[in-house]
Amino acid sequence: MRIAVMGAGGVGGYFGAQLARAGHEVAFVARGRHLAALREHGLTVDSAVGPVRSLRVLATDSPAEVGPVDLVMFCVKLWDVEAGAAALAPLLDSRAVVIPFQNGVESHEILARRLGAERVAGGVAQIGAVIQAPGVIAHTGTMARLRVGAFDARQQPRLREFVAAGQAAGVDIEHVDDIRRVLWEKFVFLVAMSGATALARQPIGVVRADADLRAVLAASMVETVAVAAAQGVAFDEKFVDRQLAFVDGLPAQMRSSMLNDLVAGNRLEAPWLAGAVVRMAAAAGLPAPVNSTIYAALKPYLGGGA
Repeated sequence: MRIAVMGAGGVGGYFGAQLARAGHEVAFVARGRHLAALREHGLTVDSAVGPVRSLRVLATDSPAEVGPVDLVMFCVKLWDVEAGAAALAPLLDSRAVVIPFQNGVESHEILARRLGAERVAGGVAQIGAVIQAPGVIAHTGTMARLRVGAFDARQQPRLREFVAAGQAAGVDIEHVDDIRRVLWEKFVFLVAMSGATALARQPIGVVRADADLRAVLAASMVETVAVAAAQGVAFDEKFVDRQLAFVDGLPAQMRSSMLNDLVAGNRLEAPWLAGAVVRMAAAAGLPAPVNSTIYAALKPYLGGGA
């Protein structure tokens, strides 16, 4: 299968490496020092479940150099969605499908407006992975799974092919019937996880063990669940409890990507996480005081600078 990974960070780097190691033709679209290292030294993944050492890969900053592919794993940061979408044209043949594996719940809508609804499927990545150094992806813990689903029936054959390719490569990947619900399930968790860990500047183990920080985590989830209901995605009354139980099973040292970005002085995705909850809550006439506070506290750092 010909696959382009647009954005070779933690998500794209890890899963793209597994597919490339299994023999699929995977091209990585990257930039800067990371691109230079991929070209010179190959791709390395430090992981307890999917280690890769100096895998020679096709890496470029030009989608035109790759040409048409079967599927695009769209993994750029949320502030780059519009620019990334504009650069996709050389990768798309008549049947190509684009799957955004990003935080938030709005990327697929942006891409669909740009590319056409028939091209854009839904994807959820659950993994703790970051660029540890140029050309090196560090994977924390053992969770590394993908969930994909169609928004348009025309996407189904290509999605089935992608799922089969991933499973053959040893990836925990599954096709789901209601991808919109799965996107919101992750969103509820991630808004709280990213917001609480970034606000405290501590990994999840510290947050969940402190009663006050745990209350922030839970309250953020409750607010996002209410917003989900306003968007037509309803969760049962025990959903937040199950999310907190999931949090309790995470490695104590796990850090959200937003905490990593904050500490490194990078731009933050908060406008599309807690900020998105605030925006959607206001539109629905719902209160969101905890997420409003989290977003307000992070606003001075949105553009970078810890």
